[in-house]
This record gives sequence, structure tokens and C-alpha cells, in this order.
Amino acid sequence: MIFNSFSFLYFFPAVFILYWFFTQKYRKAQNILLLVASYYFYACWNYKFLFLLIFSTLLDYYTGLQMEKSGSLGKKRFWFWLSVLINLGFLGVFKYYNFFVSSFIDFLALFGIQGHAATLNVILPVGISFYTFHGLSYVIDIFYNRIKAEKDFVDYSVFVSFFPLLVAGPIERATHLLPQIKQDRTFDPYKAADGLRQILWGLFMKVVVADNCAMVVNEVFNHPNQYNAGSLWIGALFFAFQIYGDFAGYSNIALGTARLLGFELLKNFSFPYFSRDIAEFWRRWHISLSSWFRDYLYIPLGGSKGGLYSQLRNVLIIFLVSGLWHGANWTFIIWGGINALCFIPLVVFKLNRANTDTVAQNTFLPSIKETLQIAITFGITVIAWVFFRAINVTEAIRYLTKLFDFSRGFKPEVSLSSLGFIAVLLVVEWLHRHKNHGFEISYISQRWVRWLLYLFVFLMLLIFGVSSDTFIYFQF
Repeated sequence: MIFNSFSFLYFFPAVFILYWFFTQKYRKAQNILLLVASYYFYACWNYKFLFLLIFSTLLDYYTGLQMEKSGSLGKKRFWFWLSVLINLGFLGVFKYYNFFVSSFIDFLALFGIQGHAATLNVILPVGISFYTFHGLSYVIDIFYNRIKAEKDFVDYSVFVSFFPLLVAGPIERATHLLPQIKQDRTFDPYKAADGLRQILWGLFMKVVVADNCAMVVNEVFNHPNQYNAGSLWIGALFFAFQIYGDFAGYSNIALGTARLLGFELLKNFSFPYFSRDIAEFWRRWHISLSSWFRDYLYIPLGGSKGGLYSQLRNVLIIFLVSGLWHGANWTFIIWGGINALCFIPLVVFKLNRANTDTVAQNTFLPSIKETLQIAITFGITVIAWVFFRAINVTEAIRYLTKLFDFSRGFKPEVSLSSLGFIAVLLVVEWLHRHKNHGFEISYISQRWVRWLLYLFVFLMLLIFGVSSDTFIYFQF
């Protein structure tokens, strides 16, 4: 089941009605309803992998209780590492086994050694990277005494499997979401209204911007030899907006859906394409993942406390691991490495915190300096995205080479409608760059203006929306 499907259009209103009209006075009943709904939501994709989600939940729940009861640090470490290794083991088998085996065989081939090993013909369980990281953060926080183990299995299970964030994030923390699950919730019409606006904008980003761009992207990336440099640049540009509209659109729908149920999830995107350097970009793109790696990997490695060498090593590790998290392919690792190489100079010259305010904070238009910074950062991001999109490293290099091959001309074949959708996206998000999301228009006092804008976006969905049954980040 996906957010932009008719099945979700039936599913969520049913959950909403049961949640607020029949179980509102009973928090326990609400949580049981959310758990059943979440398992049904996940089972609609592939019920055979539901056991994996339940097993992961049981493992971390039981581990948390055992760590808290442990009378010695040794026992606590035993349970901690047992959970970590099993969680990463499942992730490794389903997501990375074939990649590491084939990479090792390729490495042996460099020395003339012919290796053979069996690979697994398995489907990657949707959302496994997300719910595994939910559980890992919970176990780590208990180990370091940041939180107490959750005694209520239903409450903990809802934390892991809450359906708005189950398959593509944001990656939640127990410190943030569990207290909301354990407290009584009342319907807030103002938050609900803003949640609906966020859902509407998320659908626009997904089915209008991302899915229209996808048609051009798929054609250009699948047949790069048939296009000149100008068209290839358009393909790379459109992919930048496809992946943004696809993933940020999903996150907006997830956050809006959660708000309708009385929850505030972690913000996952903050207008990343207005960033003035790569450091700012990563503070604004997939925020829940980058902050997860910061708190659970970068800081434990030493963070920024050591010497310059240690800092640069930690930065490189974080970006390479982030790339690997996205998929079992060298293209993702190289994509992470490109971002690291752009990030490292900022660390060396202590400029990685130079842009912490919102662009053009005190003016409507950015300065010439800010405009150049945004353009350069966006250009680097677009080039790096080529590796993210390409099937393999060879295809990525071939595509990048053709970007600068002007022998066949530069006149691009452009989808004017997709350019128009991108322009609408950029204008609306620029006007609301100080807000929590791009369509936060409650500040407009005239009701008729607000409803006119709602109607405009809704008509865009009906007229230009493209039917798609996938989200890019489902594969991660």
C-alpha cells in the first residue's frame, strides 16, 4: 500500500474514524488500533516479510528489558551486542550479502583468481533499513542510559511500526516518539488542517513534480547515447527534482498523516535546494538520517573533538556509510564519497557552520553571493545525483562524460510542462522557506485566497498527476 493509491484512500479514513470516534477515550485501544493498522499496511506490500518486522520488534523490546535488568556491565554489553549483531545481520543478508560476495569475487579477479560463490535470490524487505534503525537507536539509547526500557510491548511496537513512517521514514527516535505514544491525545483542528495542507503539498511534489520528471529521466538515463549534452543535462536536472519531489513528498504526506492522528514526527526536509554549501545541504536533506549518523556514529567516533585528521576521517566514514546505507552498489558509495570530498574543505577551513540561518533571511531575494553559492551547491548536487541514479559506475561515468561532449550540439529536448511544475515548486517553497513545510499558508488571513490555492493544487493533481506505484526510497 502506498500513499498515492486508492487503497490508502480507503484505508486511512477508516483508521481515522475508528481512532477519533470510537477509541479516543481509550489510549490503549488507540495504540492497539494503530498497531493492527500498521501491520496491515505493511502486509499489503508482502505479508511474508511481516514476520521480520515482528521479530525485530520482539528482539529489541526484550533486549531493552534485559539490559535494564542486567546487574553488571558485562551482561548489559552482551544483550546490547546481541541485538546489534542480529539486526545488522538481517540487514546484511537481505541487503548487502550479494553485493559483498560479488565485490570480493571481482577483487580476486584482479589478481587472476577465479572465485565462485552462491548468491541469494531474495527480495529486499521494504522499509528494513528504516525500522532497523528505529530499533538500533532505542537499544543504543538504553545502553547509554539516555532512556528507560519500555515495558509496554504494544507501545514499543507502535514506535517501531507506526505506518506513516514505516517504509520510508523519517527515522524516529524513542526519546521523541515514545512519549507521544504513551500520552493521551486530543484532536487539534488547527494541526489537522495544517496536516491536510502538508499532505496536499506532498502529493503535488510526488505525483505532479516527481512522477512527471521521472518519465523524462527514465528515457534519458536508459538511452543516453540518443541524446546530446543539453538533453543529458536536462535529464540530470530532472532527476534532482524527481528524487526530491519523490522523497520529500513522501515525508510531507507521512508528517501530515501523523498530525491528523495527533503525532508530531521529526522534520525530514527543509528546502535543501536553497542550501549555500554541502554542509548546509546535509542539514536540510533527509535530516532524520544525517542526524542519526551524527549521533550514533560520528560523535562516538570522536566527532569534531580530535585533531584535523580525526575529523576528516570521521567525515569520510559518515558519508561512505551513508552512501552504503542507501543501497548495495558502488554507485551509492561513490555518491557518498563525492559529498564527503565537497564537505571536507569546509571542515578544513572551519566553514561547515558558516550558513546556519535561512537564505535571504532579512530580504526577499538572495544576495549575489548567496545566489552563486546556491547555484554552485545545486550544480554539485546534480552531478553527484548521476551516480545515485545510474545502474552501475561504468554507466555513471559514461553519462558524466557525455554531459561535456558538445560534438552533437547542446540544444536540449525539454518537457516544458515539467519545467513549469518545477518552477511552481521552487516559487512556493521559496516563499515559505521560513516555514515548516512548503504549503504552510495558514498565515493568509483571507479564507477565499487559501481555498483558491487549495483548489489550484488539487486541480494540478487531477489534471497533471501521474499514476505511479513506487517511491524511490522504498528500495532502501
